[in-house]
Amino acid sequence: MTTAFSFSQAFESLTNYLAGVVFYAFDINGVSIPLVLIWLVCGAVIFTCYLGFINVRGFGHAIRLLKNNKRTGAKGEITPFQALSTALSGTVGTGNIAGVAVAISLGGPGATFWMIVAGLLGMSTKFVECTLAVKYRQLNADGSVSGGPMYYIKAALDKCNLPLTGTVLAMAFSVFVIFGSAGFVHVNQGFVQVKTVTGFADPWLFGAIYAALVAAVIIGGIKSIARVTSMLVPLMCAVYLLASLCVMAAHASAIPSALLLIVQSAFSPEAGYGGLIGVLIQGFRRAAYSNEAGIGSSPIAHAAAQTDQPVKQGFVALLEPFIDTVVICTITALVIILTGAYQTPGLDGVQITSGAFASVFSWFPWVLMVALLLFGFSTVISWSYYGLTGWRYLVGQDKRLTQLYKVLFCFIVSVGAVPNIMAVFDFIDSMIFLMAVPNILALYLLLPEVKADLRAYWKTTQAA
Repeated sequence: MTTAFSFSQAFESLTNYLAGVVFYAFDINGVSIPLVLIWLVCGAVIFTCYLGFINVRGFGHAIRLLKNNKRTGAKGEITPFQALSTALSGTVGTGNIAGVAVAISLGGPGATFWMIVAGLLGMSTKFVECTLAVKYRQLNADGSVSGGPMYYIKAALDKCNLPLTGTVLAMAFSVFVIFGSAGFVHVNQGFVQVKTVTGFADPWLFGAIYAALVAAVIIGGIKSIARVTSMLVPLMCAVYLLASLCVMAAHASAIPSALLLIVQSAFSPEAGYGGLIGVLIQGFRRAAYSNEAGIGSSPIAHAAAQTDQPVKQGFVALLEPFIDTVVICTITALVIILTGAYQTPGLDGVQITSGAFASVFSWFPWVLMVALLLFGFSTVISWSYYGLTGWRYLVGQDKRLTQLYKVLFCFIVSVGAVPNIMAVFDFIDSMIFLMAVPNILALYLLLPEVKADLRAYWKTTQAA
């Protein structure tokens, strides 16, 4: 008992220390601004400007590429659309439902405006990191693909004549993504919603069923994950957006006023916690945490895409923040603002969103429960692949070690519904945002390459 207590104390101390380092923040007018957020947002601004607003100029081309989603003779394991679906399933999750509610409750309706701005900027970051993921991926003898930030981090530092530093940072990224892949939070929040709506109260049984479903998908590797996510992502988005549109239709006359409120509050010094700076930070924080642009997770999925032109997959990837943040998060925000649920005392996170839906139709929390379960499940299976890629980078491609990782991952999922594991949540968050440090550093170092590749791609595309 003493040993368990000591371990718990030690783990909590480690988590608090990590969180203090990773989310170190300074105050402006009483508003806490995490340095990691500045690291992500500044990168997005620089990439957008350096590439001539590729997020705007390339949007139409990205849509055309996605429409022409066919299996080709190009090397890779999954189609570009499946890569997009897998990456989206890793970002579209409970944060789009609960996280948006937190941002609005703290920053007011104006946080929505800055959330959209940050989502648009994040499109450029996704373009850069996913282009590099395809460019520096490794094609294995069995036809499988190994790719992700760990590969271009090593390449970037090698080009700076710092091979040892590159090796250390690539291995560190791999460690971060392995620990960050644990699906505790999504399993736990899914269980909380099921318990709230249905009264089901057995976390161990819920976790066991959840783990069995995850195992059934991930045992087949990235191809199996991609098949599931390519069906699941459109379905879960359709279910959630349809439910949201029903709520918006019930308040249709108030939509123009809500949009005006969002814009006015975004620039109002009195709006939200911490005034104008507080509103801006809440919006940027939600966008960065939701679409994960710059974190380095999505490039792992896009590296497996069937394409012989890295820039082409970069275009497909830039659609992620648009779908995740500009569309889904904004729809959630409108539902919350239209119903006034963010002003209801005593509600927090997913309770605010649930209350917004329930204010229109009492049975809507059931729809939200299904959406949460779908979002969470898709995120868990995608992150299992991200963690496996980091694992393989460290230990090699041995099939027995691969299976060991999958068994360990499913075990972790099975205990994710057990309550009182907030310290674990904080630890996982720290690991995920630590990924951004070496990832964005490599993006800066390789940015001139991406610009040159983009210029060459435009020339060949226009010539064709």
